[in-house]
Amino acid sequence: MPAAISIKKISKNYGALQALDEVSLEIQQGEFFGLLGPNGAGKTTLISILAGLVVADQGHALIMGADVQSHFREARRALGVVPQELVFDPFFTVRETLQFQSGYFGIRNNNAWIDEIIANLDLTSKADSNMRSLSGGMKRRVLVAQALVHRPPVIILDEPTAGVDVELRQSLWQFISRLNQDGHTIVLTTHYLEEAEALCQRIAMLKQGNIVALDTTANLLSRYGSVKKDGEGKTDLEDVFVNIMSGNAL
Repeated sequence: MPAAISIKKISKNYGALQALDEVSLEIQQGEFFGLLGPNGAGKTTLISILAGLVVADQGHALIMGADVQSHFREARRALGVVPQELVFDPFFTVRETLQFQSGYFGIRNNNAWIDEIIANLDLTSKADSNMRSLSGGMKRRVLVAQALVHRPPVIILDEPTAGVDVELRQSLWQFISRLNQDGHTIVLTTHYLEEAEALCQRIAMLKQGNIVALDTTANLLSRYGSVKKDGEGKTDLEDVFVNIMSGNAL
């Protein structure tokens, strides 16, 4: 059984800036995986390479065994990506947006699944509303729906709850957790470290284009549990993250 995502010595430079430096990583099918790091660590570049939007300078990336460059169609069909940016077509309703997204993948008669996604993301009351009329949080929900509309086995969520309300976070994580329980592989990037701690089974931390930590969430908390910012209280993932990024977790 191939890994859900296999990254082999991926490097990417933007002029003098090295965004990724021979990054290697495997994420197994069915994992709920966290990809964490400060702004500029290389997370979005790595996701863009997996999605086929950026070409790596060296190395290979595979989605469910399909190379993202040489077998783009197979790799892209296996992947759903929720981007950070609120990108939407202002001329269509929510339902039309999802129907068109289904068409991009050659999927016909997808209305039952679209209705299920709309219901689970609390978009039913907005299903026939124009995208221009939606709030930022509602637009974010539609981006999640678009990523799921072709039922990809691998789903990447790039800051999916940035700037949204608590209610959306709760409903989104209930739905995503259910998808993970059904066998979907989930990759999450977030600055809300309590989300990563609660949801992710394994975590990789990126810093300046390099993986500086990779382990189960439990092992990271246990390994760095004696290293605290203030010397008191329960260590959480934020403590671990700060100490690893500052070089104090040695």
